[in-house]
Amino acid sequence: MKKIIPLLLVALSIFACKKEPKINDLDSLFTMMQGSYNSEAQAEQDSAYYNISLHMYPIWEDKGNWLYVEQALNATQDKPYRQRLYEVKQLNDSTFASYIYTLANASDWVGKWKTPQAFDSLDVKDITLRKGCEVLLNKFDGKNFKGRTGEKTCESTLRGASFATSEVELTPERIISWDRGFDAEGNHVWGADKGGYIFDKLVQ
Repeated sequence: MKKIIPLLLVALSIFACKKEPKINDLDSLFTMMQGSYNSEAQAEQDSAYYNISLHMYPIWEDKGNWLYVEQALNATQDKPYRQRLYEVKQLNDSTFASYIYTLANASDWVGKWKTPQAFDSLDVKDITLRKGCEVLLNKFDGKNFKGRTGEKTCESTLRGASFATSEVELTPERIISWDRGFDAEGNHVWGADKGGYIFDKLVQ
């Protein structure tokens, strides 16, 4: 019996030293993106900005890291001006990508962020990748992420634009997103002039 007790103590000490599994950076980024947001505080301080609602919720949990994303004027959330799917991937040790997809029959999915399981009926053939519009992200300050699209890789025809750019910064409390369109000569034709929209997280 005397020989067994030390072995038990060693086993217990090893078990006690085990740490909780570490959440990897991809999981951290994907979780950080999820939730409901608005830019109400920014709009109250600066009339150049609108109060915009932003909803980002996970779908297709068995297919990877997918989000349904919906943006609208906060006062008219039943009429979103942007609906997308984002696919979040890790490209290497330090770089992550958020790929952007449009939806066929987007009006059918308005408000479905409230019931993400509804997207189980959406077929992959009904979404289209916006090539060159992915946002490449890197970690900074140990826990946050920021990045942008390529310089002129994301084609856009909105309001006379030739290409669009997006700059994004993510923290646990907010998302700062600066989307702009430029014509073929590089003139700014749409999007905020002074800086990105600041979306404060409301619900995780």
